[in-house]
Amino acid sequence: MSHAPRHQCIVYDGSATQSLPRLATAIQQHINEQYRCLYLHSPAMVTEMGSLLRIGGTDVTQLVTQGRLVLSSECDHLIDGRFHSDCMVTMLKNAVNEALEDGYRGLFATGDMSWEFGPEKDFSKLVEYEWQLEELFREQPALSGICQYHVDTLPAKVLREGLLTHPALYLNATLSRLNPYYVRPKAFTSHPLNTAALDTAIRDLCKMPEALMLRALPPGYLL
Repeated sequence: MSHAPRHQCIVYDGSATQSLPRLATAIQQHINEQYRCLYLHSPAMVTEMGSLLRIGGTDVTQLVTQGRLVLSSECDHLIDGRFHSDCMVTMLKNAVNEALEDGYRGLFATGDMSWEFGPEKDFSKLVEYEWQLEELFREQPALSGICQYHVDTLPAKVLREGLLTHPALYLNATLSRLNPYYVRPKAFTSHPLNTAALDTAIRDLCKMPEALMLRALPPGYLL
């Protein structure tokens, strides 16, 4: 089977913990495939992820000690509380290289966009950041990841931009789809922003079960 692009996003609403089961399964899957896994979120969500992995039978303490699993709420990519995309991308680039040097197949990373952008929540550089990420994914075949877009914590404009800048949509650990709304960077500035269609797609992503998603989206790739 063909594989979906490695730069994916998950869009969800409701409690912040709703995304955890799907992401925990993805983390465990990549650990089993000899990837180092990096989960980036707030301290509370890091604790929740650790607990969920333990409930699923994962020895979190051992994996963290070994360096196979990194659960982090560190904000080293923020400078004076402000988000700097160059710092974040450099951090991820170094993390991929370190994973390879340590003998892993690569790095799987997932982070919450609201948390990554820090307390000021200045999302003016979001599109630029996602394009930088896409370039990093192209340069680093050992990198795969999921950007988390929580509808309840992000402005509508940010959600639309997030949908437009990801080649694939993540549904669960065994199913992803090509994103029919994805716009390549060179075409982005001239692309009409059909906000009604994008808002509908975002609502559908939040409420649709996987089976309905398969009917709603055009043919894509299955993992």
